[in-house]
Amino acid sequence: MSIRHEQTNATRRGFLKQTAAAASLFSIVPRHVLGGPGFVPPSEKVNVAIIGAGGMGMRDTKSLLHEPEAQVVAVCDSAESTDLTKYWYHCHAGRMPTKALIEKHYSETKAGYRCADYEDFRVMLEKEKGIDAIVCATPDHSHAFVSITAMKMGKHVYCEKPLAHNIWETRQIARVAKEMGVATQMGNHGHSSSGMRMTCEWIWDGAIGPVREVHAWSPSRHWRKEPGRPKETMPVPAGFNWDMWLGPREFRAYHPSYAPYIWRDWWAFGTGSLGNLACHNIDAAVWALDLYHPVSIEGVTTGGCDNEVAAYGGFYTYHFGPRGNKPAVKMTWYDGGLRPPVPVGIDPDDPRQRLGDNNEGLLLVGDKGCITCPSYGGAPRLLPLDLHKAYKRPAPTLPRVKGHHADWLSACKGGPAASANFEYSARLTEVALLGNVALRVGKQIKWDAASMKALNAPEADVFIKEECRKGWEIG
Repeated sequence: MSIRHEQTNATRRGFLKQTAAAASLFSIVPRHVLGGPGFVPPSEKVNVAIIGAGGMGMRDTKSLLHEPEAQVVAVCDSAESTDLTKYWYHCHAGRMPTKALIEKHYSETKAGYRCADYEDFRVMLEKEKGIDAIVCATPDHSHAFVSITAMKMGKHVYCEKPLAHNIWETRQIARVAKEMGVATQMGNHGHSSSGMRMTCEWIWDGAIGPVREVHAWSPSRHWRKEPGRPKETMPVPAGFNWDMWLGPREFRAYHPSYAPYIWRDWWAFGTGSLGNLACHNIDAAVWALDLYHPVSIEGVTTGGCDNEVAAYGGFYTYHFGPRGNKPAVKMTWYDGGLRPPVPVGIDPDDPRQRLGDNNEGLLLVGDKGCITCPSYGGAPRLLPLDLHKAYKRPAPTLPRVKGHHADWLSACKGGPAASANFEYSARLTEVALLGNVALRVGKQIKWDAASMKALNAPEADVFIKEECRKGWEIG
C-alpha cells in the first residue's frame, strides 16, 4: 500500500475546495487521489461503511461508534428491519435501526448528522466515493463476494468469521488482499486479547513441552430441527429484498426457517457450529502451533445432518504433520454438547482445574502438562496445579493492542498489519471448514493443500468450491 509520509500544508478540506473551484469533477474526492490506494491521513478518521446490519453488524457498529479513529458514514442491508429479540442478539437490527443508532450517536456532537443507507452494497460503493473501509457482517455465503468486491475497489475490509463459505473462497480472499495491499481483519475478536497472546508466549516458552494433542469445544445450539427444505411457501416480509439476501445462491422461495439468524443451520448459507465458532476456539492453537495444513480430516455427526441442514452435534479429528521442530499434532473439535475427556491427573470435581469455562474452551496437551483456556481468547491456566504454581511466566514478546477494531483501524491508517489479517485468518478459516468437507463426504479425507484436493475423495470437490449464480461469480 502506498503511503505518503509527508503531508502538504493544505488540509484535505482545503484541497477539496480548491479542486471544486478548478473543476467540478467529484462531489467527494476519493482519498486515493490524495495519497495512493487506500490512503487515510493519520490526522483523519477512517470512513467506514457497514455491509450487513444484522446481529453482528449491529455489534460491530456499536464498537466502531466508540473508536476515535473511525467514522461510520453508511450502512447497507437487504432488510429494512430485523427482529432478533428471540435470538442470541436480543435486539432489533437491520438497515434502518442501525442507521438510527449511528445518527443518534454522532448527532450528540454533530447536529443533524446523516448516515447514508442502501439496499445494495455495490450501489453504495459506487456512489459513496468517500468510503475508506467496510465491515462485512452478512451471512457466511456472501462474505467472499462482498469482501473481494470491496478490496478490488481499494477499500480496507473487516469481515466477520468465518472468512468465507468454502475453501476456494478463502484462497481467493487471501490472494486479493495481498494484491491490493489493503488493511484487513477477521472478526475473531479474541485474537486481539492479552489472554491469547499469553497462551502463545507460554507455549513458545516451553511451559508444557512439545504439544501433541489439542481439544476445542463449544456447546452450540441448533435451530432447524427438521431435515430437508421447508415445503410450504411463505410471503417475503415487507422491506426485505430476498433476492439480494440470497446473493450468490440459486433462487429458492423465502421461508422464516432461513432468515433471520437461522441461516447458520443451512449448508447453503451457513457453516454450522464448526464454521461459526471454531475460528474463535481453535485460534490460539493454530497461532501458537502453526497448524495450517492438516494431512487428514474426519468428521462424525451425532445426528440431524443431511444435504441441506448442517449437523447439530459432532466431533472432528484433524491430523497435522511435523512442522520444523514441532511434533505431529492431533486436534479434535467437539460441539453439540460433546466434550473432551479429562486428562489423567486432573480432578474434574475441583473448580480450579476446570477445562475451559462456561462449557466451551481449548485444551492443549504437552509432554509436561496442559494449558486450558476459556473461549474467545480467555486467559490461560496451567494444569496440574503444581505446574501452574511453579511456572515462571515469561516477559511478553507479542505486542498488546487496544482492541480488535482498533488494531484494524490502525492498519488502515498505515500502521502494522492487524494480527488477524486475511493472510492469517484465511488459513485459520480453511482449517475449520475442512471439517465440514470431511463430514459431508462421510469419510476421512487425505488433504493436499497445494492442489486444494481431497486426494481420496474427488466427490469433495463440490464442497471445496461451490457454484455461484450468474452475476455473483468471484473473478
